[in-house]
Amino acid sequence: MSKKICVIGLGYIGLPTAVMFANHGLQVHGVDINEKAISMIQKKQLHIEENGLQERLNQAIDSGKLTVSTTPEEADVFIIAVPSPINPDKTANLDYVRSATQSIVPYVRAGNLVVLESTVPPRTVEDVMLPILRETGLEIGTELYVSHSPERVIPGRIFEELTNNDRIIGGINEESSRLTAELYKTFVKGTIHLTDATTAEMVKVMENTYRDVNIAFANELAKISEKIGIDVWEAIRLANFHPRVNIHFPGPGVGGHCIAVDPWFLVELQPELAKMIHLSRQTNDSMPEYTALKIKQILNEKGIKHGRVAVFGLAFKGNVDDMRESPSLEVIHHLEKLGIDYTAYDPHIKENQLSQQTQELEQAVAHADMIVILTDHQEFKYLQPEQVGAHMRTSIIFDTKHCIERGLWEENGFDVHVLGDAKHRSKYEKHTFSN
Repeated sequence: MSKKICVIGLGYIGLPTAVMFANHGLQVHGVDINEKAISMIQKKQLHIEENGLQERLNQAIDSGKLTVSTTPEEADVFIIAVPSPINPDKTANLDYVRSATQSIVPYVRAGNLVVLESTVPPRTVEDVMLPILRETGLEIGTELYVSHSPERVIPGRIFEELTNNDRIIGGINEESSRLTAELYKTFVKGTIHLTDATTAEMVKVMENTYRDVNIAFANELAKISEKIGIDVWEAIRLANFHPRVNIHFPGPGVGGHCIAVDPWFLVELQPELAKMIHLSRQTNDSMPEYTALKIKQILNEKGIKHGRVAVFGLAFKGNVDDMRESPSLEVIHHLEKLGIDYTAYDPHIKENQLSQQTQELEQAVAHADMIVILTDHQEFKYLQPEQVGAHMRTSIIFDTKHCIERGLWEENGFDVHVLGDAKHRSKYEKHTFSN
């Protein structure tokens, strides 16, 4: 394939996608309105963190296959990979999709293909993009082809999943789907499934909504387990041995650009029908406050009225630098409302985003009464108690992600608390026996 591709949006999805196409021999022009990001990419510097991205970016730039700027260029294919967040009232904000689509109108020519990768509410292609693309004067479906092919990757494993995951492609007609499938066969090894655009939009939203509902179920189980005195993590582990059970894990909330956002698209579209989806969103959105109140309770039980907390983790998931919709920020907000002093530390967030954030581990725990783990970074999993204990005022740790070795910390004098575990200890050793 000798087509030229113009990728609009060079964030967590757009940049890896652009690099993948460039390194598979296609000419790619990347576009972003963030001038700093463009300047960094031109110098082969990363403005986002992703495993394997640096070497792939170097290859793409050095080969001349990838160029970037703040304005689009004429191309054979336009891929739109811009954010689709929610507004404060939980309605979909499609301004980025609209502006990105509008930006390519002067450059689109007959025979071109436009692919939307952004996760969006069903009917966005039909109701938002197509009216804008008709401004080109081209006949949609015969002179201009349009598809939705949502990204289905997880930060930290983007390149592996871009290659190996199955791909959903929904065209506005059969030819749009065929052209899009031909394009992604450039590097996709997984199965490519063809459908219509609106179904493809629904599929992606359904996938993330399923996970959100499952996590809400786990969070309810965690609260119940604390009340009745069992370890929810052990219970979930054992339940998941059932061949038809796959319970997710609880936590301090749900973040990121997908799971915390996409279910609201369905609530907005059909509020009278999306009852369970809405309740799950409310359950998961309530977890940061629940976590903050749990912190206050632990401090109070220790007789600490004006405690200092070291918050470990600002990213929404482990081993990435992505803070979008991170529940950690909401936990901090509730700590502030409760009058609890804090410092914040995240080894993956290289520049301070908060006034009370530090880049130094020892400074984060200095005179702290409690460490609260909100993100399961590898650095926290393997943190040694003696690294931090000597600097703390009180030796308490609250692990909301079930990621530390509890016994090790207890042996070193720490009072260990785990979300969903009322300090339960089974009187039986946890072994598996087989005949």
